[in-house]
Amino acid sequence: MQRAAAGVEPRFNGALNGRATACSWGGCAQSTVLYIAQQQLYEMQLNACVYYFPWEINSSVPEGEALRTFGRLCYYDLAHSKVILTAEHSSVQYQVSVDTSFVEPFQAQLGSYYMVLGEIEHRKGEGPVVKARILTCVQGMNVPLLVQAVQEQRKYFSERQERMEDSAS
Repeated sequence: MQRAAAGVEPRFNGALNGRATACSWGGCAQSTVLYIAQQQLYEMQLNACVYYFPWEINSSVPEGEALRTFGRLCYYDLAHSKVILTAEHSSVQYQVSVDTSFVEPFQAQLGSYYMVLGEIEHRKGEGPVVKARILTCVQGMNVPLLVQAVQEQRKYFSERQERMEDSAS
């Protein structure tokens, strides 16, 4: 990146989260490319992994969607790299099928809570399956508090999106 002449500080004409959008000295093309790359990374981070509760995972979740969820490990089949996580909501038991081929081997603890990060895959005859990239035992996690935190996070993101849309218009 080019440097400003001695004693000359670059002036930025706009900023997004402290990132320059244009500058008044040489190197603007590089700054613009850097800004675009940073903006793309920023957008990827926001959309990188949406939190889905186990009762929200169904065929409407898009194929390949990155997600994270949780549940109690009730079934583990090492030979087929398959785990089933369960969670209860409104007196209904929900199940999430997880493909563990990318995280094998791991010490399965039946009855313990696990958090999974991965992508959704729709398989014929099985419904949605989470292709796990990370599977972590989170035994002792306060599930009602987690649900409350995710709901608060969703509320915050929704309000932030509304503010951004209002300021853009």
